[in-house]
Amino acid sequence: MRDRQSSTGFSSALRGKPARWFAATLLAGGLAGCSFTSPDEATGSQSVGIQGVTGQQARSIAREAYLYGTPMVASYQTMYAFSIDKSNPQYKGPPNTVNNIARVFTPEDTAFVTPNADTPYSFAILDLRAEPVVISVPPMEKHRYFVLQLMDLYTYNFAYIGSRTTGNGGGNFLIAGPRWKGSVPNGITKVIKSETELVNMVGRTQLFNAADLENVKRIQARYKIQPLSAFAKRPAPPAPPAVDWIPPVPPGEIRTSLEFYNQLAFLLQFAPTHPTEKWLRERFASIGLKPGQPFPVDTVNPALRRALQEGMHSAQNDIDKNRTALAGKTDTLFGDRNTLKNDYLSRATGTQVGIGANSRDEALYPVLEKDSRGQELDGKYAYTLRFAPRSLPPVNAFWSMTMYRLPEQLLTPNPINRYLINSPMLPSLKKDADGGLTLYIQAQSPGKAKESNWLPAPQGPFMVTMRYYWPKPALLEGKWESPEIQRVAQ
Repeated sequence: MRDRQSSTGFSSALRGKPARWFAATLLAGGLAGCSFTSPDEATGSQSVGIQGVTGQQARSIAREAYLYGTPMVASYQTMYAFSIDKSNPQYKGPPNTVNNIARVFTPEDTAFVTPNADTPYSFAILDLRAEPVVISVPPMEKHRYFVLQLMDLYTYNFAYIGSRTTGNGGGNFLIAGPRWKGSVPNGITKVIKSETELVNMVGRTQLFNAADLENVKRIQARYKIQPLSAFAKRPAPPAPPAVDWIPPVPPGEIRTSLEFYNQLAFLLQFAPTHPTEKWLRERFASIGLKPGQPFPVDTVNPALRRALQEGMHSAQNDIDKNRTALAGKTDTLFGDRNTLKNDYLSRATGTQVGIGANSRDEALYPVLEKDSRGQELDGKYAYTLRFAPRSLPPVNAFWSMTMYRLPEQLLTPNPINRYLINSPMLPSLKKDADGGLTLYIQAQSPGKAKESNWLPAPQGPFMVTMRYYWPKPALLEGKWESPEIQRVAQ
């Protein structure tokens, strides 16, 4: 990422240099200039019931913990829904098993925001506490894009298996947790280490068209996850200690409920302290946020409770301001630890923009939330987006643009069940007389003659997310930019 702290990410100054994919300066870490103030804010010297910790210090720590923990608590929501809570309609299966969705997502899929609707997904929650797992991938056609994204509990994209990084020839990939020190058996293509004991695997396999679905299903059926002991035909190690998995904060309350801090303390036990964060974990512990230990927010000292609320609001205000300043240019919010440099504000902002997004070398996701005049997009108006002749997005794989209703950031129902337009659809789209491509973005049909190029919008506010898979240098270097959405005069 751009010029920023290499250790803490909690800086008191504006940082960064202009970049083509950012419309404004990115604010790294915690900002002293946050505009949030509380009418009943505790004085800096007020006791919060903890020896040596003032109200001001507790607020600062609570704010840091919210920025640090937002990705972890949000990740846990998905993990719990997909692989722990069997009563949840989003449940996919137990940990360390591949759960394929041999279809594209629809408005009924609500487990996470901004779902991808143009590649069938394969999901897995990896529990690496007892031993590593081996992910086996089949060989497939060279022209079919696929990717298995490995995202730790911090939401760092710490490794990729796929067309761009490992090729389409198949292989066996050993995924190990932070405490593993075992031997590697024969037949392993690559060893990949995770910083955390819980990992999200998000697989995407390109679907060319409806007739191609059976081919995708055959590929997905050959994605396999097994314990290392089973792969190597060794005795299995002892099972890890049983965990009392606590229910996650409801999605609608994650930004306001103090249960957030109890969730964070619970999750820290699965994430051994990184050397660059030792001091930060010690600060968390100073107010009672300790790995695996309950943090009873309902019974803490009232002054500490108030400090937690103020710290949470202050941090969320920083995230909101950062998101606004980015103006939809979000590509550098996602990556591995080496890329993000412990920039917790960016990491938290990325989580709220779209958890699970790929790193920029794998995919770019410009978010279009305003039209060319700077007005927020709304289905009461009609819009167009036009690619000039010979100016389609420069990608090695494919591109798409997907409609999401706001504020939910979910797919929107529409009469033709179309949630996106992508490059595999180009043969069915009508070109302009000069060879350009005009797409119609509106709630009502633009008419039969233009319906092939129609991306239906909801009646109210919406956003459009562009997806550029395996972008070429022209995209990565900012030499090609997404066209603006134009409002149609009425």
